[in-house]
Amino acid sequence: MHKIVIVGGGAGGLELATRLGKAYRRNKDVSVTLVDKNRTHIWKPKLHEIASGSMDFGDHEVDYMAHAHWNHFIFRIGELRGLDRLSKTIDLAPYLDAENAPVTPVQKIEYDTLVICIGSLSNDFGTQGVKEYALKLENQTDAKLFHSKMVNACIRAHHQSELIDQSQLHVVIIGAGATGVELAAELHRTTREVVAFGLSGIDTDKDLKISLIEAADRILPALNPRLSHATEQLISKLGVKVLTNSKVMEVMPNGIRLSDGQLIESQLVVWAAGVKAPDFLKNFGGLETNKLNQIVVQSTLQSTLDSDIFALGDCAACPCTDEEGGRAGIVPPRAQAAHQQATHMYRQIQRRLAEKPLKPYHYKDFGSLVSLGKFSTVGNMMGGVIGKNLMIEGFFAKLMYLSLYKLHELTIHGFLKTALYTLARMLTKQANPTVKLH
Repeated sequence: MHKIVIVGGGAGGLELATRLGKAYRRNKDVSVTLVDKNRTHIWKPKLHEIASGSMDFGDHEVDYMAHAHWNHFIFRIGELRGLDRLSKTIDLAPYLDAENAPVTPVQKIEYDTLVICIGSLSNDFGTQGVKEYALKLENQTDAKLFHSKMVNACIRAHHQSELIDQSQLHVVIIGAGATGVELAAELHRTTREVVAFGLSGIDTDKDLKISLIEAADRILPALNPRLSHATEQLISKLGVKVLTNSKVMEVMPNGIRLSDGQLIESQLVVWAAGVKAPDFLKNFGGLETNKLNQIVVQSTLQSTLDSDIFALGDCAACPCTDEEGGRAGIVPPRAQAAHQQATHMYRQIQRRLAEKPLKPYHYKDFGSLVSLGKFSTVGNMMGGVIGKNLMIEGFFAKLMYLSLYKLHELTIHGFLKTALYTLARMLTKQANPTVKLH
């Protein structure tokens, strides 16, 4: 039996496991196993909506065990901690419950084809105090923790007898890439809607503050400068304070310190800057990795030192010229890249099982879109779609942004389930608060 093991149930990993499970459900000579350290999946670009409270997590999460059963693959819960390339096995750490009691033992899983797609984490660049005092949006737990802290801060401020301190309800977001900008725009709306539910002790114009800090000379540096400036004007009109050319030197218990010595007081600091693969991937199992801990792969998505091990998504350094849309010679860490690579990897495995030559992956840049919640969406569509680079904003851009998520849902659920889930969300949205309060 050929054992296919996929580590990481993010967008790319779950899509790949789903397609392979369906394709080989009647083939007893092939097994497909998906490994993830969580019990449920959420599309990572949605984390800022969970953090702000504009999206109910329960309406969008996918239970891995149930999904595996319905789509004919095996799910194993646990965090990757070891790789033995000689015996072709991986080791999973025990899965712990809320009280740190082990639910599963150490697991050893054999593979013939191993696909690593465990995504990325934010990069703190060694900045002092980030690990101790800053919140991050790397996973479901982080997003729910931030949301809980934000709602609790509003309730606490409403009930206190003393004046509200200027740092209490001041959210400082470090990093003005897509995640930072989207979170700032969503928070502007959702914090005011939380206050509207009876928290009259808070003056929304005076007490609620959002600051967006960026080390580069403009926000959204990956987008066209015109869109960056248009976005900055829009969020500035909403009341978001934007600071560019501002490098954070230290995160403190009650604020941050910039390189020019300026102190900004805040009790809610979010670090949304930089991207790197998890630290444990550095030289993992003797594989070649780069300075961002990404596994260096060939254009076939095979690791450079082991042809039986593949990597895709944010944790993979796949060659791509800047002219083709790459960054520093590799495929950029985007959801569209993970989706494309999962599709390519599905075909690669089919070729591998048929003992046919593997084909190189070529990244296709279809542009970038940034959602500003109910206020707007901005982005650019690249030549692969329309023949030239087109800047788009407003309603059309919003539809394009939503279509990216629907494409992911269609891949893992199919048309009927996606349509039913969408309809159910539309109906329940009418009866629930417009912002999650717990």
